[in-house]
Amino acid sequence: MKYMKLGTKPDTFYTEEAVRSVLSDVPADLIIHVNNTKYQLHKLKFCSHSENADTEGTGCHPYYQFPLLLKCGLLQRLCSDDDGVDAAPVPVALHDIPGGEEAFELCAKFCYGISINIGAGNFVAAALAARFLRMTEAVAKGNLVAKLDSFFDSCILQGWKDPIAALTAAWRISGWSESRIVQPCVDAIVEKILTPPSKVTWSYTYTRPGYAKKAHQSVPKDWWTEDVSELDIDVFRSLLSTVRAARLLPPPLIGEALHVYACKHLPDPLNHAAAAAAATANGQSSELETAAAKQRRVLETIVTMIPGDAGAVTGRFLLRLLRVASYVGASPSTRAQLVRQAGAQLDEARAVDLLVPMPSSSDPPAYDVGAAEAVLEHFLALFQRPAPPDERRRMSAAMEKVARTFDEYLRAVALHADFPVGKFVDLAECLPDIARNDHDGLYHAIDTYLKEHPELSKADKKRLCRMIDCRKLSPDVRAQAISNDRMPLRTIVQLLFVEQERAMGGGGASGSNSAVAPDAIAMLAARKEKEDEPPAPAADHKSDVHRPRGDHGERARADGAAMTRSLSASTTKTAGAAAPRTAESRGSRMRNK
Repeated sequence: MKYMKLGTKPDTFYTEEAVRSVLSDVPADLIIHVNNTKYQLHKLKFCSHSENADTEGTGCHPYYQFPLLLKCGLLQRLCSDDDGVDAAPVPVALHDIPGGEEAFELCAKFCYGISINIGAGNFVAAALAARFLRMTEAVAKGNLVAKLDSFFDSCILQGWKDPIAALTAAWRISGWSESRIVQPCVDAIVEKILTPPSKVTWSYTYTRPGYAKKAHQSVPKDWWTEDVSELDIDVFRSLLSTVRAARLLPPPLIGEALHVYACKHLPDPLNHAAAAAAATANGQSSELETAAAKQRRVLETIVTMIPGDAGAVTGRFLLRLLRVASYVGASPSTRAQLVRQAGAQLDEARAVDLLVPMPSSSDPPAYDVGAAEAVLEHFLALFQRPAPPDERRRMSAAMEKVARTFDEYLRAVALHADFPVGKFVDLAECLPDIARNDHDGLYHAIDTYLKEHPELSKADKKRLCRMIDCRKLSPDVRAQAISNDRMPLRTIVQLLFVEQERAMGGGGASGSNSAVAPDAIAMLAARKEKEDEPPAPAADHKSDVHRPRGDHGERARADGAAMTRSLSASTTKTAGAAAPRTAESRGSRMRNK
């Protein structure tokens, strides 16, 4: 970035007892208050006889000059009622000067001829303060406003990072928006954004993971997105609206600019929920509310700028925005729009994208399952609409992917100890039966819930496992489930039936008619004995009736034998039913010949 140097004298400003003064033999006769700072300066400065000549055409009196009053029209007016040189200094308050003390001191040093450097970072403050003090050509030739205007046109507007830095600095000056500065800067930035990448010759910021400039000869199409993310949201919106109006950039490039801006200004609640909860516990809720209000404004502005074109932004980005919306308390209309857009692209998401932490959540975090449920419902509503065959095939593939993702999501929320079983069942049943080609993911989610909630009743366990279609489990998962102590006996029996059916249907050895393995029956018998065993009586109480332990063993063995007979009968029935179908099929093939 470029700089302009003004003045040649060394800096003689100093601070003493919270008062800023200028090192001089001439006593101060002008007191100026700027916010919390007091300045002791000079209205006039006596000249030596060698300085009598008016070499610069400033209109200097042969014996004294006015360092501040000479160039500041506002101070001339405020000090016009002074009684004279010997009068006591009258304080002047300039609390509303834009840029505050720093900007005023730049202007004061310019009046004293002290060396100052003007760049994009302090240009706006200096320009606004100079106009406020009326340091124009009408007051004195070669004044500060004219010099700053020349620097603005010839240097700042010609660069890439300079106008961005100027706009960034401008919005740090509370309550000031100079259209003569903002709009030319926006226009200069837009002009460079619309420049073809092959003609970009200036430096830019590009820090994407895995990207190395030396390994890429060409300039990336989104080269400009990181630099403009430094802008205030209002300037950014104005800038992007101008870019979109030109219709020279594709919607995904606009979406990438929104994504970069959001990543910079909207921290992901998944990574900051615990820190926010700790800050609230430490009494920092007011700071969090201020930050949330700012983030809410940024979020709602970004959502209004998302292009309506398909593929302009990714589904994962939309779900990230939905997480932020839930966390900062965005308006219902903003959340509804994000739900609709995220639902249309749910097949692009991963399970972690559906996790929406509740504000002030615990560790592990509690999740707002209503948001994920709403997104899924919108996706299913789109799936039910009439569509051409090609679109229907695409939607079917998307449905399979969404089902796998949602089962992984169920597994994640199952880790929370306070997640109610009824809500888990409702979520699992949101997907229609046709969505899941297999139930491996559903089994793992239910098993995780059983593991994290060991206090569940038998009825709740059966309610959960009733959702598993044993015929849709892969052989490996089915084998794992059979030996899983957390599965209800009813589910294990169903799994053994399926194993037997697979064996008779050709899934096992050819022509196999074997019964269920004895070790599986022994396992079931042991489980039955353990579950039927009554709890041990309390030490201080005697039970009226106790069933002998041997009776339970006998009953378990009897139940095991009954299971064996039942499974064998089922096997025989299945085989008998399969044989006629096979013969009939064979006869049909013979007739066809």
